[in-house]
Amino acid sequence: MVTVLTRSTVDEQRSTDPKQRRDTTTRTLLSRRAASTDENLRQSLLDEAIELNLSIAHSIATRFRGRGVEPEDLDQVAYLGLVKAARNYDPDTDTPFLAYAVPTIRGEVKRYFRDCSWTVRIPRRLQELQGSIASVRPQLTQDLHREPTVQEIADEIGADVNEVEAAMAADGCFSVLSLDRPVDDDSSANLADTIADTEDTAFERTEAVAVLEPVLSQLAPRERRILELRFIEGHTQADIGAEIGVSQMQVSRLLRGILDRLRERLESPTAAAA
Repeated sequence: MVTVLTRSTVDEQRSTDPKQRRDTTTRTLLSRRAASTDENLRQSLLDEAIELNLSIAHSIATRFRGRGVEPEDLDQVAYLGLVKAARNYDPDTDTPFLAYAVPTIRGEVKRYFRDCSWTVRIPRRLQELQGSIASVRPQLTQDLHREPTVQEIADEIGADVNEVEAAMAADGCFSVLSLDRPVDDDSSANLADTIADTEDTAFERTEAVAVLEPVLSQLAPRERRILELRFIEGHTQADIGAEIGVSQMQVSRLLRGILDRLRERLESPTAAAA
């Protein structure tokens, strides 16, 4: 017996693919929305399309976990990206909705890390370190007859210097000026240099500049980008110079100037009240 595969048979077999079914249903819902002038119906169809694809947003959000942001916050940002994708998708295009939605959602999450990472919640690890720092700092100050360096505190509690500086920043006891101070008395390296040493702590470096949030909006786009490249993405001064078209020495002067101005603004009464 010979089975003849008609067009309808092939379509029916394809429809057994969950992704294909979801794409077909999503496209149908969004096509009906585009053709309707009833706002209530348009919103209802959009909601159905979004609900049908929530698992995609959740899956993408999951890939960005472990970087200092609460899972619930990541989910919300990913869902926002899904909403944008559903609203902007052209159902008449040959591009499947998934192929359009995934980069849109991923881009929204990455943008959140770039634009909003200054004010992320403090990770539990940093909260625990804050307690340890508070317990050893007074004794170190007494023994050394001065404020201990970040390196000395890290050595005392057996923690990584990047984690210590991040915890101190989040606790409000780490100033902009201290980013430009030597790590210890015998080293010419400053804290800004040590912050960029370990790629695995890239998101925790965000916490090291969390105190800047009240005044960051006052920076020019180029200045903010320089800070992001240095303290968030961990680029060297040479890399930054190559990106913005200046020498490494000029980058060093620009960074120092930006940090000095931020320090002044943070110490001013207006900034303190922000």
